[in-house]
Amino acid sequence: MSDTPAATDDQSAMRADERRLVEAIGAQIREFRKQLDVTMAEVAHRAGLSVGMLSKIERGVSSPSLSTLTTIAAALNVPVTAFFRRYEEQRDCAYVRAGEGLVIERAGTRAGHEYRLLGHSIRSHITVEPYLVTLTDESEVFPLFQHAGVEFIYLLAGEVLYRHGRKTYHLKPGDSLFFDSEAAHGPEELISLPVRMIAVLSRAREHD
Repeated sequence: MSDTPAATDDQSAMRADERRLVEAIGAQIREFRKQLDVTMAEVAHRAGLSVGMLSKIERGVSSPSLSTLTTIAAALNVPVTAFFRRYEEQRDCAYVRAGEGLVIERAGTRAGHEYRLLGHSIRSHITVEPYLVTLTDESEVFPLFQHAGVEFIYLLAGEVLYRHGRKTYHLKPGDSLFFDSEAAHGPEELISLPVRMIAVLSRAREHD
């Protein structure tokens, strides 16, 4: 019984991906047909399909088989692979308004460290997490963070003595660090508060 929710989530995600693919294929077929300035009836006749079926395919409400796509491609005189271009060109995009963003508790987060997530990747082979980090007089200094991947920080406000491995860096607004985050790192001394910085964490996506 405990496996059912996870299985349902996987099925929902798969259906969502399939729906996006079907919609992208339909939109690409319609675009090619209009570029050729031919009617739906003409293409349907050449492909041996009913107008109603072609209409459903173009609107993304019917999933065509590979053989059907092959006949439509022949009717439009394009390669079958051309129908997948629009889907392959889709890219993730996260828009966060000023002052918004999800405040989260990251693994290893210390008291008083506010991490506001500004976006995340969902289909890439790498995980990229941009954060707006705020440190105040209630924040603990902790120069011993360690995690897989690389990290980039850019100081927006305040001053901080930041440690990476055996070295420390006096960061002021406009300063940045890019480093291997498997080495111990973090704020060692908060010189001027509040400290606000952009932190971008990146690592290879883990697969089950």
